[in-house]
Amino acid sequence: MRNAEEKASAISDVFCDFFAEGISESQRSRADYEHNFKKWIGADEMPMERSPNGLIKHLVHEKMNTAEMCVDIYMQFFDPGKASGKVRHLSEGIFFVVEGAGYDLHWDVEFDCKDKFYWSWAEKPKRFDWKEGDFVYIPPYVTYQHFNADPDKPARIIMITSRIIKKMGFDWFEQVERAEGF
Repeated sequence: MRNAEEKASAISDVFCDFFAEGISESQRSRADYEHNFKKWIGADEMPMERSPNGLIKHLVHEKMNTAEMCVDIYMQFFDPGKASGKVRHLSEGIFFVVEGAGYDLHWDVEFDCKDKFYWSWAEKPKRFDWKEGDFVYIPPYVTYQHFNADPDKPARIIMITSRIIKKMGFDWFEQVERAEGF
């Protein structure tokens, strides 16, 4: 008899169509993906941005209507001897050095989560030197800054971040310091 009582207590007079709506939304989404999202993007369609983090060219971004749904990718340009802004975001990041040589400073994060999040960043950063052809990993929510170490030559990197964590409700992205001149 206990199962009947539990079942009765779980029944409600409130009804909806959430499940059926989800099926319809999924069908529309698949059709939209197949016909309305770009699977090829020409270089002339990739916008430049003078961002607080410096000069970047968006290769893949969620606002560019691309078929890629999981990552954002941009190329960042550094004049000789210049640096990016200082940023942090909850998603991890990776970058590939296309041109030049420099270094990154990473301020590691420590956190605790008892009844709310508590964040703190290292007083002293770790330094990571990089050169053309290198790949660099940036852990989640680490504060970081890129530097072009060459006083005579420009540098370029291709930065990739996941937008999945943003879609999960953790859209935590902070510009800690702006790039010089931006």
